Amino acid sequence: MPAPTLEDVAKMAGVSTASISRALNTPGKVAPETRDRIEKAIEALGYTPNFGGRALASGRANTVGAVIPSMANAMFANALQSFQEALTGAGVNLLVATTGFDPSQELSAIKSLVAHGADGLMLIGNERPDETWSFLEKRRVPYIIAWSNTARRGQRFVGFDNGKAAAGATYHALTLGHRKVAMISGRTQGNDRARARRDGVVAAVEAFGSGARITHIAEADYLLDEGGHAFREIMSAPEAPTVVICGNDALAAGGMVAARELGISLPDQMSFVGFDDIGLARVVTPALTTVRVPQDGIGRETARLLLGCLSGEDAGGSVTLDTTFVRRASLVAPSR
Repeated sequence: MPAPTLEDVAKMAGVSTASISRALNTPGKVAPETRDRIEKAIEALGYTPNFGGRALASGRANTVGAVIPSMANAMFANALQSFQEALTGAGVNLLVATTGFDPSQELSAIKSLVAHGADGLMLIGNERPDETWSFLEKRRVPYIIAWSNTARRGQRFVGFDNGKAAAGATYHALTLGHRKVAMISGRTQGNDRARARRDGVVAAVEAFGSGARITHIAEADYLLDEGGHAFREIMSAPEAPTVVICGNDALAAGGMVAARELGISLPDQMSFVGFDDIGLARVVTPALTTVRVPQDGIGRETARLLLGCLSGEDAGGSVTLDTTFVRRASLVAPSR
């Protein structure tokens, strides 16, 4: 039995095929009663629209792609949720690909999404090989840079100042009396956000003076277990810190677990500061002091700018959002 066609749906709904196309592509332009008849006919027949055909006919696939480093990071998942909600409200579909923080995987993911008809892309951060930038420029694929507040000429971003946020968190620890500061940083190779956070911590310590110093910086993948390994590396350095500033909340939580395993009492013997304010920050003990990143805002604003690119409307320029320092029990004045 042949698959139901657009003509079959049109016959059952009593409308033209053009009306069905409008209902599928721009439902807001179709009368509710007509749209209801079409939707019922589609459901009754089990019709599946041929998105490839629609893309060839209109030059648009009504789909955008998001290329993110990892699904394991709740921060990206939260932003993706608000990104998708905004797209769905505009009748646009979302395809997601992950890269594992690997630049070559990112390029493969971008090529795959474009091949599948993605009209635009959400990309994380502003550091990638020239080959990737060249592909995007040649294909003229609209994209928005997220999580960073810097961009190449002609680009737009939706992000925040990673360095300023990390420096601000460090300053809070210093004003409590901490002078021996260590950091568990994300991998900085090829990651402009991790590098900015590391540099922000270092700059804050250097600017503060009064004997403040960095005892050790350990780099690790953004995973709980990796945070534990990094903390043990920090404690093997000649001088132990009194506070550890971390590149994200998972690294901080991993470091806290390792600290307890080493017999260190938290927070009186060791303070911790995270970054992101994912749900984990509120359930660890002691509750984690951290930097709250505007995850929902990043998703919504990126969708708004990208939809503007696709519709040809002027949605405005780049967007810099604010972060918030959230003080919880994991950060106290040093006891030594």
